Amino acid sequence: MKAKHQRLVLVVVALVALVGAGLLAAYALRNQANYFYLPEQMQADPPEVGQAVRLGGMVEAGSLITDPDGVTLRFTVTGNDGSRVPVRFSGIAPDLFVEGSGVVAEGRLEADGTFVADNLLAKHDENYVPKELEGMTQAQAAKMAEETTVGIE
Repeated sequence: MKAKHQRLVLVVVALVALVGAGLLAAYALRNQANYFYLPEQMQADPPEVGQAVRLGGMVEAGSLITDPDGVTLRFTVTGNDGSRVPVRFSGIAPDLFVEGSGVVAEGRLEADGTFVADNLLAKHDENYVPKELEGMTQAQAAKMAEETTVGIE
């Protein structure tokens, strides 16, 4: 076989191997994909019961309730068009999780329409300031940052 034909066979084998690896990876990850839904999308075309998805929206003001067990939170996620999805979460909520803030909940939809979240991701706006720096001027914050980094180098 000529060298030209050997190179051609090698390229074809490499392409087949690459496509095969891609298909194998897609097959292995098919159940790991989390689809993102807005509340209006979840109401219009809900995912299958038990399918892992993400729900993103705003926490409705006045909807946050803590169950007597102290661990379970119930709240409503609202969309731009006023659509609402009830959510239940058991666990420790992020510090930035408050009413009126953005949230992404990872979990599953139950048959009764309640979204059961396994994980909450709180979103903040571009004006976020850590609790430790609230009320400080930029100069005070810079001085505090300088003091905390002394001796690290």
